[in-house]
Amino acid sequence: MSLAPIDLLKLTYLSLRGNLLRSALTSVGVFMGVAAVSATLQVGTISRAVVAKQLAEREAPQIRVSPRWEQGFEYRSLTWDDMEFFRDRLIGWRAIGGFWFTGRNVEFQGRQAQTMVLAVSQYFLDISGRSLIAGKFFRPSDFDNYRPVVIIDEMLAEQLFSGQDPIGQRIFINSRPFFVRAVVERRMTFAWNQEQGTLLMPYTLFKALTGENRIDYVVIRPHPHQEMDKLGEQAVKLIERRFPGSKFEFETNIRDLEEQQETLNMVSRSLLAVGAIALLVGGVGIANITIATVMERTAEIGLRRAIGATQTDIMLQFILEAALLSLIGGMLAIGSVHGITIIVADTFELPYKFDPPTAGIALGSALLVGVGAGFFPALKASQLDPVTALRSS
Repeated sequence: MSLAPIDLLKLTYLSLRGNLLRSALTSVGVFMGVAAVSATLQVGTISRAVVAKQLAEREAPQIRVSPRWEQGFEYRSLTWDDMEFFRDRLIGWRAIGGFWFTGRNVEFQGRQAQTMVLAVSQYFLDISGRSLIAGKFFRPSDFDNYRPVVIIDEMLAEQLFSGQDPIGQRIFINSRPFFVRAVVERRMTFAWNQEQGTLLMPYTLFKALTGENRIDYVVIRPHPHQEMDKLGEQAVKLIERRFPGSKFEFETNIRDLEEQQETLNMVSRSLLAVGAIALLVGGVGIANITIATVMERTAEIGLRRAIGATQTDIMLQFILEAALLSLIGGMLAIGSVHGITIIVADTFELPYKFDPPTAGIALGSALLVGVGAGFFPALKASQLDPVTALRSS
């Protein structure tokens, strides 16, 4: 006759309570292993959130082609015509444009701000991934007629206008007046210009004012599933074929974040291996305790078998004991890691929120190891001959 589930739970509880020190030490072993696994998973979650936040602060992933200094080759600057060359011949792009940048001092009614001026093409919004906050982007006629209109980002708007509506206002760059056409969202063109606002002007106007036809970069935004490195290599081959005596190179605006993510992934994998080892050590502890418990309770097992307990009852009780010890240790570990993570995240201003799937994976691994470690000793206990077990007392 099989035991009712509630009776089985009562027996398991009484058995664990009968040796609290042993049960506590076993749970501590599981606690250490689950804590290591949970902490590792939290590191991975936070690192992905940090990288995602940094990506959101930057312009859309893009490839930037530029000339390269190399001995024995002619240094040749790119021009706005090269931008059209790429548009006609490159494969796999979503948007292609170009820009030239410089630092300038901008003034409005006595307020001044140092800003990065970008001379851009009409494809800038699609390339950068920025959205308009107010106003309208440059019209084709602005490029054709060299109109003195500019677009500023949110940071520069706040620095110069302090809550006023900037649309249509006149600002000055090197004492030359320009009219604000629109405001775009704040994103970083370069990782180093975090403290500067950005001002955009039509590249044709910039050429007319400076006489410069060169550009710093031809910028290519790939399709979402296009490999950036392959597209960059393709672009460099094309431009070097066009100018055989010169050398060119490409970079991506998210290269540093990719390297950072790769490093964090390597660290996470290493920590996960350490956590898995710690969890396995906890499993070995559960197996040893279960074996010792079976040996101590051989007579009890024989008596229970003699009065009607089935092999399944015996095996389930020992497996349940291992599962409960794993569950207690695992839950305490997850709660402790969660609390410590909150403190660390608040201290260093890291993005963090409790992730139930991560906790589920950590707790599931604890239960798997615990049940797996206790299974074979439990199976051995269930196969004891009742007569032999009673004689052992």
